[in-house]
Amino acid sequence: MTRLAIDHEYLLAVLDKLLRIPSPTGYTDPVVRYVVSELEKHGLKVELTRRGAIRAIRKGKRAEGARAIVSHVDTLGAQVKQIKDNGRLAVVPIGHWSARFAEGARATVFTDSGSYRGSILPLKASGHTYNEEVDKAPVGWEFVEMRIDALARNKEDIERLDIEIGDIIAIDPLPEFLDNGFIVSRHLDNKAGVAVMLAALKALEDDQAETPVDIHFLFTIAEEVGVGAASILTHDVASMIAVDNGTTAPGQNSDEFGVTIAMADQTGPFDFHLTKKLVALCQENEIRYQKDIFKYYRSDSASAIEAGADVRTALITFGVDASHGYERIHTHALRSLAELITAYSVSPVMIKRDFKETSGVKGFTRQPIAEAEQDLSPNVEAKELEAKELSD
Repeated sequence: MTRLAIDHEYLLAVLDKLLRIPSPTGYTDPVVRYVVSELEKHGLKVELTRRGAIRAIRKGKRAEGARAIVSHVDTLGAQVKQIKDNGRLAVVPIGHWSARFAEGARATVFTDSGSYRGSILPLKASGHTYNEEVDKAPVGWEFVEMRIDALARNKEDIERLDIEIGDIIAIDPLPEFLDNGFIVSRHLDNKAGVAVMLAALKALEDDQAETPVDIHFLFTIAEEVGVGAASILTHDVASMIAVDNGTTAPGQNSDEFGVTIAMADQTGPFDFHLTKKLVALCQENEIRYQKDIFKYYRSDSASAIEAGADVRTALITFGVDASHGYERIHTHALRSLAELITAYSVSPVMIKRDFKETSGVKGFTRQPIAEAEQDLSPNVEAKELEAKELSD
């Protein structure tokens, strides 16, 4: 086995801290500073892009053919669309999530003069006034508004508070860490992935593990709006594994326990060889896993490929119930993911041709195309029965 022991308490403490730092897409400076501080504690030198995407390289035996592990620090959120005459705010979503999950949310709006607390409510929110009309109201962002917890009875009051169109709104996560290992919170997508990566890095450092190539720990800041890893990869990187959430729902094979390895998402299949390697590492290291395909899903890997990065990509996930809503995960999946990252990081490079960006066909990979052997004789069932009787 090549998996390393994971500091479970550290993983959960980091996740708790991450969840309590607001970071909707477009307002990620505070969480970027926290992640940088953790990376520096583990001895890594950190580089930031102009907008704040993070790159930290843990040195291996060689730089060429590097491996990248990537998560995103940004979350879903909202923005002020309009200041209404009734002193409330019309809002639009940041990222793709339903207003159904916004109704009743506590939230913070950030302004140039400071932040204000408030609630996102249906337009008809008073049961004593609207009675059954509350239940009959349609669902949609045009049917909710934000009530500010300040003197805000009309448009002029809101303007005096210095709240403006475009101000960003962070939604409270309301995290709960239960004794049975379940974690319930908004924004587990993808604060949990960030915590997993930091815990895996800590394990590598604690063990002083040597890796065959550099490992690039990458944290992106705009995945929820489709940008993701578009501009964070360097030409040394040959393969990239995204760590994100997998959807546990009817018709899906994801699970809240173990590692869920994505075989494809809406952008197409993930790399054949890299995915096979991850499955083999799970088997060799006795890490529970399952495979799944996601229908309405894209991750950092999609943005990297679409931006022109010629890298092998894979996606490993922690199963999430009610993704982009009130999410639930289990610590078993987080620990399993961190273990897999450590096993992958120290594993030997099998496709050495990937050290170069381009080369000839020598050493190029092969996918099996031979026809499977089959026993099509009419006595197949009899032979199977005989073999079973002998084994009994």
